[in-house]
Amino acid sequence: MSRLRSSEWVILIYFTYVAIAAAWFFPPAKAWAVALVVGALIWILSRRRSVLRDFAPAAFTLAAYREMNWFRSANYDHHFENAWIVWDRWLLGDGGHLRALIESAGALFPSYFELCYALVYGIAPVSILVLFFAHRRDRINLFWMAYLTGTLGAYAMFPYFPSEPPWLVFANADFPHIATVFRRLNLWILGGYGIHASVFPSAHVSSAFSAAWGLLAAIPEGRWIGWTMAAYGLSVAIATVYGRYHFAADAVAGIAVSLVAAAALRLHEFFRN
Repeated sequence: MSRLRSSEWVILIYFTYVAIAAAWFFPPAKAWAVALVVGALIWILSRRRSVLRDFAPAAFTLAAYREMNWFRSANYDHHFENAWIVWDRWLLGDGGHLRALIESAGALFPSYFELCYALVYGIAPVSILVLFFAHRRDRINLFWMAYLTGTLGAYAMFPYFPSEPPWLVFANADFPHIATVFRRLNLWILGGYGIHASVFPSAHVSSAFSAAWGLLAAIPEGRWIGWTMAAYGLSVAIATVYGRYHFAADAVAGIAVSLVAAAALRLHEFFRN
């Protein structure tokens, strides 16, 4: 076990936590089975330094995402959503004018924000490739520490905030006035492959910002890379609200979770040094 990277410990701790928490929601045997399989795979990967090991956390993150669907509530009372929608309608409508601003140039900005939302799924592997090209493979663990803490940290909160996305709960209300091909793609992905356990906090937002903090730590000589990812994360946050994939509260909470990940990364570097 001494061979394990700190980021791999984050994965093990997360899946163990899920298996323990599952006892309050459903028979936990299958969650423990997943935790044991993940632990065995991590141990096997730890036996050598390979490219597969560098990319493997992305697969574990996907497994963690799908596992959260086991926490899906049989009956939603929508009390969270009914509280959160008040802020959204102010922000999108006559208060913040967000929807009008985004649609002021026709389909240009709606297409941009919908595309940003669609590209979230590639953040982790693309970031690892960036580290390879920047000759920073030795700092991949730092990136994964930030990314996993932020992304899995968001997942860890899902069971306690059972909720559904606004595009489902408030169907055809507050929707964008411009439908783009990227929006149709996003709705197709969410309809076929999304989970429905919770939308709070937004893991899309937390993962994008956590990736930014990880890249800033891993490539300090190329800080523009990390700050570009942070700007992209802000675009994702706006996209989630504009597209009605998340409530504004989800996006703000996602940013907060990413800041916790950034703090955890700083503590990790402090104790390592």
